Order: sequence, then C-alpha cells, then structure tokens
Amino acid sequence: MYKSGECSKPVADSKGMEKFDLPKRLQGSAPSVWNEYIALAMQYKPLNLGQGFPDDAAPEYVTNALADIAKDANPLLHQYTRGNGHVRLVQALSKLYSGLVGRDVNPLNEILVTSGAYEALYSTIMGHVDNGDEVIIIEPFFDCYEPMVKMANGVPRFIPLKLSEKEGPISSADWVLDVAELEKMFNEKTKVIILNTPHNPTGKVFNRKELEVIADLCRKWNVLCVSDEVYEWLVFDGVEHVRICTLPGMWDRTITIGSAGKTFSVTGWKIGWAYGPHQLIRNLQMVHQNSVYTCPTPIQESVARSFEVELARLGNPESYFLSLPHELKPKRDFMAKFLSEAGMRPTIPEGGYFMLADWTPLAAKLNLESEPDKYRDYKFTKWMTKNMGLQGIPPSAFYSEPNKHLGEDFVRYCFIKKQENLNKAAELLKSWK
Repeated sequence: MYKSGECSKPVADSKGMEKFDLPKRLQGSAPSVWNEYIALAMQYKPLNLGQGFPDDAAPEYVTNALADIAKDANPLLHQYTRGNGHVRLVQALSKLYSGLVGRDVNPLNEILVTSGAYEALYSTIMGHVDNGDEVIIIEPFFDCYEPMVKMANGVPRFIPLKLSEKEGPISSADWVLDVAELEKMFNEKTKVIILNTPHNPTGKVFNRKELEVIADLCRKWNVLCVSDEVYEWLVFDGVEHVRICTLPGMWDRTITIGSAGKTFSVTGWKIGWAYGPHQLIRNLQMVHQNSVYTCPTPIQESVARSFEVELARLGNPESYFLSLPHELKPKRDFMAKFLSEAGMRPTIPEGGYFMLADWTPLAAKLNLESEPDKYRDYKFTKWMTKNMGLQGIPPSAFYSEPNKHLGEDFVRYCFIKKQENLNKAAELLKSWK
C-alpha cells in the first residue's frame, strides 16, 4: 500500500509514453481545417465568410420555443428523454418525412435523433462499416467522412466531381461524376457510398438521372447509400431536390441524414437525425446508445415545436423552408457578382449556402511565397485573411491526399451572412482591385 502523499513510480524516460500514442485506428488523423481557421480568425479578426453558419437571427418562433421551455412548468422538460429521440420530435419528423418520401416512416424505430448530423454520420459509419469494407466517397467531401471511415477500419475509396470545361458562367451542375469511373469503383467489397446533395462545397444538387445511376449501382452490388441531405430545403432556381430513398428499390438500402441546425439556422443547437428502414437504423441505435445515449431534452422539444409550426404551413410562401432560399438567392447572386468583378470565377450553386470560386486569375497580385503551406489554396486563404481581412476556406481540405491538387485553384465562401457583411466583403475586394 502507498503511504499518504506517495505516488506511483514515474516512468523513467519518454519512451514509455509511446504506450499512450493514438491508437492505430486514429493514426494519420490531423487537426481539422476548422481548428486551424478558427484560430486564424481569432488572431487576425477578419471578415469571416469561411465557416458555414448564419450570422443573423434565427426565426423568432424557433428561439421563442426554447425560451418558453426554459420557463415551462413541466420539470420533465429538463430531464433525460427517450434515448433514440424525444417522442414529440420523432413524431414531428415522422409526419414530415412520411409525406415527403411517400411511405409511413415509423417514429419509434425508423428515426434516430442524434447530436447533430455529425453524430448521425458517425453512428451510421460505425454501425455499418466493418474491417476491410470499402466506402465510396465523392470528392470534394465534408472532411469528417474519411476519418470516420478509417476509425471503423473501413477503406475509403475516392471519386472526384470534375468541372466540365466551358465558356461563360459556371453552374454547380457543371461539376459531374465520370459514370464509367464510378462503375469501376463498385465491387464485392463495396459496403457504402456516401452521397451529399445538395452538395457542400460545390452547391451541386444531383439530378434524378445522376441519382438513378448511383441507385442502379447500389442495387446491382447490394450497397448501402448514406445520403447526407442537411441542405435539403436550400435549393434555388426551381431545381428539384430528389431524395434518393424514393427511387425504386432504394428505401431498403438508404439512410438519410438531416439537420435542425441547417433547417432552422441554429447550428449551435447540434440536433440531427437519421431515417430509414428499421433493419438499417437499429445499427445506428446501438452505436448511439453506447456513446451519446440521448440528446438534450429542451432543444429536442424546441425543434419539435418548430417543426409543428412548419408542418401547419408546409408549401405555403410563409414557410421558412421556402422563405429562407428566397432570401438567400439575392445574396448568392450578389456574392457571385462581386467575386466576378474582383477577377475570380465563381461556381453558381444550385443549393446550399456555399460558393466555390477560382481565385487563380488574381495570383499575380499575391505574394503567396510568404505563406509556408504546401497547398496553394491554403496559401491564398491565409494571405487574404492576414493582408485583406477576408477569410475563406481552402477546398483542398475536402479532398483525399492524392487528389488535393484538384481543390487548389479554388476558395470556398459562405453567403448565409448579413447583407452588411457581404457588402463589406465586396468593398474589400473592390478597394483591392
């Protein structure tokens, strides 16, 4: 026994600390682009058009719901709720998605509420990917996809969207998959394909024909489709958002992921969900119950009440699901205009609230050698942050190591910002020109 004040014998040298290195399944992981660029923003205090969050107020009925719950006489609204999802919320989600997908979605066993869409992705990948399973990831991709697959001991396989060469304005529809290349990716080891539509960062909304190609391959090779649809309501110009789970034979092999943060402009609430057939969702439930277990009751109740407001006016002009993209379209067009006038070449997004722009026409104005980073888009975005006071995100962060060169000519900006901040960005670039 140790006497009072004694401690165990210290390790003689640093070699013993190797025991506490990252486990093999995490080795190769690095701090995310968000960690690096948040720190950069804190240091230089630029106009931040990089991170994807609104800087304006969420709808009053959404924030008022949370305020009302804080003062509610029901004490149970501040205690643990059902682990797989607060009953009022899963009932609201069931009512919404049953109508959208054309089938009854069981609120109790076909929906899982998660700690943001991030956890929905994590629980899906950890719940379905096993040692050696191959997972097809479409590039550019949200940067958590690859490390999550590796944590599950899966094998990520990458296929990039390629920008079609053309004169004149570029649309996100011009970023396309090579169908022959995609067909070659599928084999007996393929377990999952991760689809993101509307797509971050290009803004591409996969059309029905493109989705049918993916669906045909999923059926042929018995592959699960994980459809990340967090920007499902943010589509422009009459473009249709098609849910791949509604295509023939796809309900039984699709897990669809959504986000309250993106739906109601409350990204800090960190509530997401996954829905699909019970035989697929139960795997997620097992991961969820043994990690997160349950999500905050007051926030789930607030999201449920907010959905109830929207369900009563679904399809009407006053619906936030319609008014938000209507409000964002002029901001999208304004950003495209001031980026073009500055000399960049933007991709006009069909959906989401991000815009890629080719910055290379400005290269002669920059001293990129002052930045030591390996990739040119990192050099550009850091130089702009430090010297122009305007921050974007380097898209090479959304590519696998062999394909990072495909993102180096671009920068990603976010346009779900106050008009005054977009005006400031336009003035910064105008003064530089």
